[in-house]
Amino acid sequence: MSAAIIVMLALLAAAVLPSIHRIGPTEVGLVVKRFSLRKLSEDDPVAFNKEAGYQADMLMPGLRFKFWVVFRVEKHPWVQVPAGEIGVVISQVGKPLPIGAKSAVYRKEFGNFSDLNAFMANGGQKGVQRPVLPPGTMAPIHPVAFLVITREQVYGLPVSPELKKLAGRSGRLTPASFGLAPWQLELVRISPQPSEVEGELIDMVGIVTTYEGDPLPPGAIASRLGEFDDVLNLEAQGAGDLELIDALLGSKNSLHNNYQDFQAFLDSGGRIGLQHDPLLYGAYALNPFLVGVELVPMLVVEQGQVAVIKAYVGLSTEDTSGVEFKFGSLVRPGHRGIWQEPLRTGKYPLNPRVYQAEIVPTAILTLNWAEASSEAHSLDRMLKQIVAKSKEGFIFSIDLQVQIHVPDTRAPKVISMVGTMQNLVNEVLQAAVGNHFRDKLQSMQAVQFIETRQEVQVQAFEHIRDKLGEYQVETKGVYIQDVVFPPDMVRVLTEREIARQEIETFKKQKDAQEQRIETEKAKGTADMQAELAQSKVGVEIKTNNANARKAEADGEAAYIRETGAAKGAEVEAVGMARARAYQAQVQALGSVPTAVVNAVDSLSRSGVRFVPEILVAGGGGGVLEGLASQLMRVLANTGQAGEADGAAGVAPPPAETPPAGPAAPPPPQA
Repeated sequence: MSAAIIVMLALLAAAVLPSIHRIGPTEVGLVVKRFSLRKLSEDDPVAFNKEAGYQADMLMPGLRFKFWVVFRVEKHPWVQVPAGEIGVVISQVGKPLPIGAKSAVYRKEFGNFSDLNAFMANGGQKGVQRPVLPPGTMAPIHPVAFLVITREQVYGLPVSPELKKLAGRSGRLTPASFGLAPWQLELVRISPQPSEVEGELIDMVGIVTTYEGDPLPPGAIASRLGEFDDVLNLEAQGAGDLELIDALLGSKNSLHNNYQDFQAFLDSGGRIGLQHDPLLYGAYALNPFLVGVELVPMLVVEQGQVAVIKAYVGLSTEDTSGVEFKFGSLVRPGHRGIWQEPLRTGKYPLNPRVYQAEIVPTAILTLNWAEASSEAHSLDRMLKQIVAKSKEGFIFSIDLQVQIHVPDTRAPKVISMVGTMQNLVNEVLQAAVGNHFRDKLQSMQAVQFIETRQEVQVQAFEHIRDKLGEYQVETKGVYIQDVVFPPDMVRVLTEREIARQEIETFKKQKDAQEQRIETEKAKGTADMQAELAQSKVGVEIKTNNANARKAEADGEAAYIRETGAAKGAEVEAVGMARARAYQAQVQALGSVPTAVVNAVDSLSRSGVRFVPEILVAGGGGGVLEGLASQLMRVLANTGQAGEADGAAGVAPPPAETPPAGPAAPPPPQA
């Protein structure tokens, strides 16, 4: 091979090889024309008509040829949007934005901005593009015509002076260069959020604020597609309050795919500022330059509650409360003011920036005027013990409990009069209850208050019932829980009570002793029951014996009496006979012989031995005197023996009954 051929091949290789470019599968080749007779306009950095500079047409993946003398090729990655993130597109080419516009008009022909020629042909505009690239997007987007901002990086080359200034010396842009935080380049997620109570979740909604659109109508604070013409039409058709509420709660977000199609939002009449319809649960690809979302708790009305709605948007106020109600105005749903129909148990996606919900408990509500507040609610957290002074100057602290009830149908009127339930408690109840007890105690003595506490409680109930009745509130009960007495009074009352208790104690002790006596008596009676029964039987036996003896004695006495009378008559007759016989003997024998004869006769009948076996007689008396003296000794011994037996308790033998006959005459006097 000749040298000339070699030189030609070398020149050819030097010209061709640098012109061959290998574009990777996820890359694009940005072509830069080195020179041209045509010049670019000052507004466009991209050449569409073979001008020198960045060319509109890019090199796709593969081996591509561009003569290196005329063209320079730069490799740039495809735009990739990771899962869970979005890509915000900023155009550096196209028509300028109209005055006041903040974003470019979008047309469906633009697609995902990968076709620059279609973008320019259909009137694409410079600046922030309204749609965003959704998660998972992978597109060959022109790196000069468009900048794509993602969470981790910014795709494209800044060419405008403003963007170059943002890039600084490094020449690289970041999301922070545009004032965006990383979280703003993620999907907007609306989901339940953890509450302060462990294990519980709070339902949330997204309140939307748009940063572009026509201004709001005069007097409006939020934008609602179609304004409130639908409510007006329903009223004309005679719809009820519940139908109006459903229409207001019904979202029109389907018209613009929940603000994700911002162009459709504007085309449907969307206006700048706060939006009436919130976002519900879900993940949304929203342009952070055009849409802001604030998460707020969803309105939840529990069982035993109603929500009275104060509307700050809607049709003009038309009072429906009537002329008799002079404490504010009530309106139908859809009008500005307090809705006459409250929301009952449920969950409502209501925008709290345009509707204020006042929760009204419709169950019986207990309020405590004490140091501790109710655990079921916090309405009484500001209530304290009632401090009042008695007539004598004693200071009392009273713990009070009041139970009230707000009927659900009257709740709007209650809120219209007092504003909030907290105002009802702090302003109305606090004054009514506190002043009543202060006035009442100041006119009473301390002891009188204590003694008539129940009456004071009844009077307080009647007073509070009448007072709250003026505010459409029912009073269910007023209870004096505790009374804290002054120390001096407590001491006096304590001493008095102790004395009273001691008296009662002594009475009880007395009763106990008396009961003890009765018990011991009963116990003794029970223990001696056997002996008592035996003694009773013995008494009856002795009584019967005594009665028998008495009957026997009575019979014997009667017998003796009759017998004695008979014997007396007999003795009298015998005695008289003996007396006559003795008289005859005395006359015949003399008194001494008569006495001796009768004595001997008596001895002979008694069986007493009086004649001695040996008789020694002496003297001049003879035998007769001896016998007489012997007789006298026997008689004397017999008398002494009788006396001795009487002293020893031995009854003398009964005297022999003298035979019947005349009584013997007494012996003659010596």
